[in-house]
Amino acid sequence: MMKLYDYGRAPNPRRVKIFLAEKGVEVELVNCDMAKGEHKTPEFLKKNPSGKIPVLELEDGRCLAESVAICRYIEAIHPEPNLMGSNAFELGHIEMRNRHIETELWSQIGVSWVNGPIVGAMGIFEQIPAAKEASDRNVSAYYQRLDRELGEAPYIAGERFTIVDITLLTAVDFATSLVGLKPDASLESLWRWHALVSARASVDAQE
Repeated sequence: MMKLYDYGRAPNPRRVKIFLAEKGVEVELVNCDMAKGEHKTPEFLKKNPSGKIPVLELEDGRCLAESVAICRYIEAIHPEPNLMGSNAFELGHIEMRNRHIETELWSQIGVSWVNGPIVGAMGIFEQIPAAKEASDRNVSAYYQRLDRELGEAPYIAGERFTIVDITLLTAVDFATSLVGLKPDASLESLWRWHALVSARASVDAQE
């Protein structure tokens, strides 16, 4: 059985776990305690030189890191239900929308996280308050953009659930619970989408 190196409700492993649940693929979950630095040990760095999770270890010992790369592998060996594009346009469109969320939203949530109180209490980074103020504003503006877009389509990439919805859900949930960046209650379309996706069995299984 394949192994997935995981850590509690860390958002990137959660992305992969939801994807796997949608596919009905079972893996062995291996806890990699980031608080103890297990992701930086020489043994783990052989699996992923970047020292990050998740990592998918195949039955033959080969390893894949990075959430989307892992999901691409799973999609290739378990093509249904399709979550990454079933024709040329969908492949490009879903990739585009996923990159939007990663580079324009997740990146800003990351800045706010690194410069926020939880990481600040760890004393491992010299924080930049002005950077957090800017990224907080950028996250809020992106939430407003999403609300407008979701007023025109039920899901982020159009008419059906895809990997993009998983990427966004984990971003919003992480930002809400640990970064203090909960979308405003007035963003009705965004919250309608959030309720729709959160009700999926694949998401509920990871709670």
